[in-house]
Amino acid sequence: MLIFVIGPIVMTILFSFTDIALTGAAAKDVSFVGFDNFVRMFKDPNFKTSIFNTIIFLVGSALIGQQVVGFLVAFLMKGKAKPFRSAVGLLVLAGWITPEIVVAFVWFAFLSDDGTLNTILGFAGMEPVAWLLNFPMISVIFVNIWHGAAFCMLMYQAALDDIPEEVEEAAKIDGANSWQRLWRITLPMIKGAAVTNMVLVTLQTLGVFGLIFALTGGGPGTKSTTLPLFMYDEAFVNYQLGYGTAISLVLLLMGIVLSLLYIRFLKSED
Repeated sequence: MLIFVIGPIVMTILFSFTDIALTGAAAKDVSFVGFDNFVRMFKDPNFKTSIFNTIIFLVGSALIGQQVVGFLVAFLMKGKAKPFRSAVGLLVLAGWITPEIVVAFVWFAFLSDDGTLNTILGFAGMEPVAWLLNFPMISVIFVNIWHGAAFCMLMYQAALDDIPEEVEEAAKIDGANSWQRLWRITLPMIKGAAVTNMVLVTLQTLGVFGLIFALTGGGPGTKSTTLPLFMYDEAFVNYQLGYGTAISLVLLLMGIVLSLLYIRFLKSED
């Protein structure tokens, strides 16, 4: 833990206050620059764009998309026959267990200018659409939902199976309709699992890199550049490791703050 976890974290924090680089004089003689990297960061319009894109990607993909799709699939499978649940679960899990880079290339083939989707649109007499060029953020959000919704499904499925059947039966006898049972019984009883799921999916989504990098490269321009891609560009394309590590600390801080907010919400509701 000290060598492979704590050590790199400490080094990252230290590097963020230096001008360390992969090439040039700073690669040989590292200097302490204080908060210069952070001042530069908050003056950089590309950083502001990446923050905005990260929030859009996080909300659309993790907080709404994966949660809603995962819950709906789990809820619709509740009480169904085991063979049906197994078949649907297998289909959904196929997207989750597929490596991220493979998912990106599959969807690139589907969404590219001469890809499968535009071929289908052509058969229907519609003009092809440059999805990855004109709608890059919507495209990567949709693909990440497809890739990650299975994890949410598993979490919600386990939580729904733990709800005692007699509680729902009692609600039915008392005259509660389906919507009332969902809103007043099901959702409150799986709240803990939902918050845990939200934390895990949020942290995973904040670190998504390969999917966006392979699909759009952060483009066109910076329209789909999130913090991980911006950090990569500065650290390993522009060779500014100090600046790149400073950006990584912002990403880490976002994950910590969001996780604490979720946990605080859960405790306050309890």
